[in-house]
Amino acid sequence: MNKQILIVEDERNVRLTYRAALETEGFDVTEADCGAAAVEKFAQANFDVAVLDLRMPEMDGLELLEVMRDKNIKTPAVIITAYGDVPNAVKAMKLGAIDFLAKPITPDQLRSLLSEVIERHALPFVPRRKPGAPKYKAEPNVHLLAAKRAINNREFEEARGHLAEVIKQNDRMIEAHNLLGVLYEMKQEYAIAKRCYGRAIAIDSKYEPAQQNMRRLFELFEFGTSKEPINLGE
Repeated sequence: MNKQILIVEDERNVRLTYRAALETEGFDVTEADCGAAAVEKFAQANFDVAVLDLRMPEMDGLELLEVMRDKNIKTPAVIITAYGDVPNAVKAMKLGAIDFLAKPITPDQLRSLLSEVIERHALPFVPRRKPGAPKYKAEPNVHLLAAKRAINNREFEEARGHLAEVIKQNDRMIEAHNLLGVLYEMKQEYAIAKRCYGRAIAIDSKYEPAQQNMRRLFELFEFGTSKEPINLGE
């Protein structure tokens, strides 16, 4: 059975572009032109992935995702953003969103990311290693997929265990450090989050997600909104 994709985008021409890119690869595509229409679509059918535009009138992509989670709609989401329009990673992760594409996006980028999301949710159960237990044979990339699936499902402790296993096996997997940082920032463990982002940046100084997260930490403490001050100059 073909995978079912819901595209939520207020611009008709953009929806048609996404549809053309996906249907040529065998995806079945349903469209919604706003958040309210999307909620109706979810009541009528199940979808493997939802593609949500971040900026829409009345209900933006993250607001729609919040409604979905309140209604126990667990469909994983890919968020489409405008260039430079960066959502707060902590707020997004709390809703299970970690997959973002910045406009303009190519058909290959869209198809590739949707295929990865579908792959991770079709993955057999991967146990995470517990302290003192034998080392599992799963490769780091498998643990990374399992971590992302756990985050999509908002199983954050499960995700943390998988990311720790990734880093134990391969300390240079930059995405694992960044995602782990967001998980610790969610818990307001800012010093650990900073070290995670710092490690990602040390591996690749041009890795923008970690740079964005580090900048957010600096802004958080600069404006005095944190309850747990740390020395960001460490």
